[in-house]
Amino acid sequence: MKKRNSALLMVTLSAVMLSACSTGQNTANDNSNAAAGGVTTIEFWAAPNPTQQAYWQEMAKAYEATNDKVKINVSAIKESPTSEASIQSAIAAKSAPTISENINRGFAAQLADSEALVPLDTISGFSDIVSARDMTKTLEPWKFADGHQYVLPIYSNPMLFGWRLDTLKELGYDAPPKTYSEVLEVTSKLKAKYGDKKYLWAKPDLADPTAWKRWFDFYMLYDAASGGNKFIEGSSFTGDEKAGTEVLSFVDDIRKEKGILSRQVTDPFETGTGIFTDIGPWTFSMWDQKYPNLKYNETYALSMPPVPDDVDPAQSKTFADTKGLVIYASATKAQQQAAVDFIKWVYSDAANDAKWFKDTNLPPARDDLSTNEAFKPILDASPQLKPYAENVPNAVPPMDNAKYNDLQTIIGVEAFNKVVKGEIAPADGWAAMKAALEKALK
Repeated sequence: MKKRNSALLMVTLSAVMLSACSTGQNTANDNSNAAAGGVTTIEFWAAPNPTQQAYWQEMAKAYEATNDKVKINVSAIKESPTSEASIQSAIAAKSAPTISENINRGFAAQLADSEALVPLDTISGFSDIVSARDMTKTLEPWKFADGHQYVLPIYSNPMLFGWRLDTLKELGYDAPPKTYSEVLEVTSKLKAKYGDKKYLWAKPDLADPTAWKRWFDFYMLYDAASGGNKFIEGSSFTGDEKAGTEVLSFVDDIRKEKGILSRQVTDPFETGTGIFTDIGPWTFSMWDQKYPNLKYNETYALSMPPVPDDVDPAQSKTFADTKGLVIYASATKAQQQAAVDFIKWVYSDAANDAKWFKDTNLPPARDDLSTNEAFKPILDASPQLKPYAENVPNAVPPMDNAKYNDLQTIIGVEAFNKVVKGEIAPADGWAAMKAALEKALK
């Protein structure tokens, strides 16, 4: 999985309608024949990833062996032009599946606004899934502003920061700093020793206003500073001014120490040009192939985002790179219930989540991921995944607003990118961003 896959592209309704007409999709469930012969047929659209598709095909086959009254057809969501566009096209053409995965909370808000989704909490058996899977804490921040749950998260990547431990040790530190003042102290020592050869944060995305890039800088820091405040909830701006201004001031202080490099550099963390960056668990397989010198707790360490000096580092929160599954309102009641029953069966056995984790490297969205014995062999074999498992309950998913792309672009354009470039004072950036967001939310 790569970060660019997290960038969900918006499409207009007119484009969706044209796409639906031109593609002639014919893959959806036929409600008129859904229960032919007493068998309920459901269509499951898996993420356009061969590993995930294979997993769901295996689960569907195993479930059918226990229930001859349900047939599950698993196929991959088309990616032309994007999986989101394909789903919207299918809805417009009245050919939506019964259920699909690969749904981000922001995209789900678009679908919920158009009444295309069933509130999962209204279907019998949903609460049993939550309790059996031990995911109450993980699921809580997914609740939408209207009080409903439209998405069941399948996996949750609590985004962590990587630190070049080898460089920290050269500077006299045995572990990553946890507070803003500690990070600034490291930055000062780093620049004094290496000058322009090394930077704290070397990443061109810091100056790029593209919406999804804020998930991996601003939101990580903001979630930590604010205790997981949702920033935008439904159509309301609920941002914590103190926390947000502290985040922008922290970034500005790093800039003043000449600790930020925002120009294009190839693999700056891996090559040591930068010593601090966001890391997702999908990164490690690439490192195994390309950068075998990077060894966990030898050359690099992982940590939750640093926090303001008056915040307990043990309470740090972070952004969740996470997606889940939804059930479509166009499905019959029988299909909706069959879909919930299937998912309940899958998540009634932790071994199924363990298989998912082993096959995909995507941490299951469970509160007990770091303590359940079913996952111990995986975590023992890959100890770098343990911090991710431990922090699944501390990760905050994206906003539940259909205009999330536009709104997150504003964060960069009005505040974050300008602070990185030294073009605006942190307090002024927060005020300008807040005003623009509140205007856009009206």
